[in-house]
Amino acid sequence: MDTKKALITGASRGIGSAIALKLAEKGYNLVLTARDLPMLETVSENCVSHGVSVEILAADLTSESEIISLFEKSGPIELLVNNAGFGIFGPIDEFSLEDWQAIQKVNVEGAFLCLREALKNMKAHSGGRIINISSVVGVKGYPNQAAYGASKHALLGLTKTAIEEGRDHNIRVHAICPGGVATEMVKSARPDLTDFSAMIQPEDVADAVAYLCSLPPNITVDVIHLRRAASPQSW
Repeated sequence: MDTKKALITGASRGIGSAIALKLAEKGYNLVLTARDLPMLETVSENCVSHGVSVEILAADLTSESEIISLFEKSGPIELLVNNAGFGIFGPIDEFSLEDWQAIQKVNVEGAFLCLREALKNMKAHSGGRIINISSVVGVKGYPNQAAYGASKHALLGLTKTAIEEGRDHNIRVHAICPGGVATEMVKSARPDLTDFSAMIQPEDVADAVAYLCSLPPNITVDVIHLRRAASPQSW
């Protein structure tokens, strides 16, 4: 494949780092951003071993100006993986407005701003692809996950509109909705789960990203739902 450039948010661990490594294997040059820069350096070193270039750019995804700067520094990109996000969990009647707003600030507002800037970038450079990492909680409800679930529902709504707005500009927009993925955040959200080997792995989500990137230009997939074919535990 011709060398392309991908920007991945939340790339320092879990799903983001697995996606970075998979895209490096596929020959993408990378722009990586996350809050944990030491961890991001490690991810970068692993990706560079595949012969691609990797640029680390710090950005606060709660800041519009920093997100705009991130895309300006990145230059033309062919792929955005909108992966950054976090969760705080608890019952609705005990949940603080501060925690609610913190989640929406990153998971919705930050994702929106990255989506907006990516659309501008790609319209100016003959198209591209945007992949939003949502969740099964973007289509279903789970106890103690109201704020996180609302943010992922919102991300799906953004995706559906962006699909239509990008169509005439050669911009493909997708969402991936995995079930429980074996990450530290999921372990904190679902302490009742014990067998994490039965869960979706970050590499499974990375494979779905690679699949979307492999689609021919006349084919698109709006949303991918990932779940284990068989599991002793439910998510």
